[in-house]
Amino acid sequence: MRPKRIEVLGVPVDCVDMSTAVQRVDDAIRARQTLSVLAVNPEKVIKAQSDVTVMRLLTNAGLLIPDGIGVVLAARIFGLGKMGRVPGAELMPKLCELAKVRGYKVFLFGASPEVNERAAQKLRETYRGLNIVGRQHGFVRDDEIPELLDRINASGAQIMFVALGSPRQELWIEKYAPILNVKIFQGVGGTFDVIAGSVKRAPWVFRKMHLEWFYRLAVQPRRLLRQTALPRFAYQVLRRRFAG
Repeated sequence: MRPKRIEVLGVPVDCVDMSTAVQRVDDAIRARQTLSVLAVNPEKVIKAQSDVTVMRLLTNAGLLIPDGIGVVLAARIFGLGKMGRVPGAELMPKLCELAKVRGYKVFLFGASPEVNERAAQKLRETYRGLNIVGRQHGFVRDDEIPELLDRINASGAQIMFVALGSPRQELWIEKYAPILNVKIFQGVGGTFDVIAGSVKRAPWVFRKMHLEWFYRLAVQPRRLLRQTALPRFAYQVLRRRFAG
């Protein structure tokens, strides 16, 4: 069953929490449906308002997870529906657990050769029995794409995690999903780096307080320009709330 889809500041997002997002993926595989899973956060909402390509990618996605707490709070403020935050970096491990239990086959695509290899090794250690049927780092030339597509199809993978960064990964999924036999595509950004241990997520207390964005900004000041979307998002939410 497809979850309720709402719009936050004109940008679509699905009313799901972690358990319903995982269930949606499981249902799609069982029904042999193709499903692209993309993340929606305040930064992406602001981007989509002015970028028709980003808006198209989100609108056409099969499952839009509320990755940022700002999106969840905005939905509550506007009374649009109930949802829980579903960080992409946490959904991927949940889907690996599902794949282990159900016997689904997994393909890892993206990141550097070293990170890709370490992420695969870590996932196999964490989810004993997880069937990773193929992997490929993200540094692929255009003339190598046909061979990669053939390899993905030959692997029989049902779930593919694409870690190319946004919006490159979303564009890749949009372009190649129609010619692949994979059922679930999740754009996971830098999650391979986190799994491999190359990048650390915010400590638990920051995640619990929904301040992961603040921690990332503190350790990566170069993100400041991107984070300017946060006050713009908050301003738009408050302006529309008090304007009725």
